[in-house]
Amino acid sequence: MLVKDRINAEAENLTASERKLAAAVLSDYPYAGLVSIQDLAAHAEVSAPSISRFVNKIGLTGYQEFQRALIAELKEGQRSPAEIHIKDRHVEGGYLGDFIARASAQMAVSSAAITEAQFARICALLMDPKREVYVLGGRVSDSIAFHLSFHLRQMRKGVYHLPANIETWPEYILRMKQDDVLFAVDFRRYQPSLQRLCEAAQARKARVVLMTDKWLSPIARNAAEVLPVPIESGTLWDTYTPALAVIEAIATKIAEDNFDQTRTRIKAWDAVRFTDEDRST
Repeated sequence: MLVKDRINAEAENLTASERKLAAAVLSDYPYAGLVSIQDLAAHAEVSAPSISRFVNKIGLTGYQEFQRALIAELKEGQRSPAEIHIKDRHVEGGYLGDFIARASAQMAVSSAAITEAQFARICALLMDPKREVYVLGGRVSDSIAFHLSFHLRQMRKGVYHLPANIETWPEYILRMKQDDVLFAVDFRRYQPSLQRLCEAAQARKARVVLMTDKWLSPIARNAAEVLPVPIESGTLWDTYTPALAVIEAIATKIAEDNFDQTRTRIKAWDAVRFTDEDRST
C-alpha cells in the first residue's frame, strides 16, 4: 500500500495535530516526508514524538521505515519495461482475453481514483472560453494528450498542442496568461523536460492539470489538479487504456454539456476541412 493510501485510510482516526501533519505530507508528496524528522516537525508545526505516533498509526514501525517506503515509491516510478517484466507470467485463458481483462480491471479502478467533483472541475477548466488550453505528454503518453487536444480543438478555439521539439516551447510559455490551463500527461518513467515546462507555466500563473500514475510524477508539486490513473497491467508494458478512457470521458462530457457551441464549431470545422479528395496530385 502506498504511504498516501495508508494516510487516507486512517484519516478519520487522526488527531488534530496528526491531521495537520498529514496535510503537510500530502501537500508535497512524497518529498515532504524525505527530510529529517526535525525538519518535518518544524514544517508541520508538530513535535517529533507526534510524527512517530502518526507513523505507527498508519502501520509503519518508525520514521526510517516511513522514509524507506517513500523512497521505494520514487524508485517504482522510474522502473523501465525491462525491470517490470515478469518471467513466465501466468496467463488466464488466451493471451488476448487475459490482457483485456487486466486492462478492464484497471479501468474500473480509475473511476474510484478520481472523484466526480474533481472530474467536473477539470471539465469546467478545459471548456472555460476565458482560458487558453495547452496540452502535452511525454515520449509515449503524448498520444493520450493528442487525443484530448484534437477533440478540444473541435469544440472550442484557443487550444494548443505543444510540439515535441523543446526549442519551440518558449513561444508557448510566453503566450500563457494567468489562469490559462496546461494539461500535462506524464507516466513513469517521468520526463524532466516536461516538469520544467510545467514549472515555467506555473511561474506565469497558469494552472497545471496533471494526468499521472499512482506514484505521482514530480509535476504533481506544480499541479492545481492531479488525475491519478492506474497503469499497471502485470505485463512488460504499462497500459494506457484507463487514461484513454478518462480522456474520452472528459471530451464527451464537455461536448455534451456545451452541445450547441460544439455543434456550431464542428460544422464550421467541417466546412473548411481538407480531405484526400481535395488534395492535388
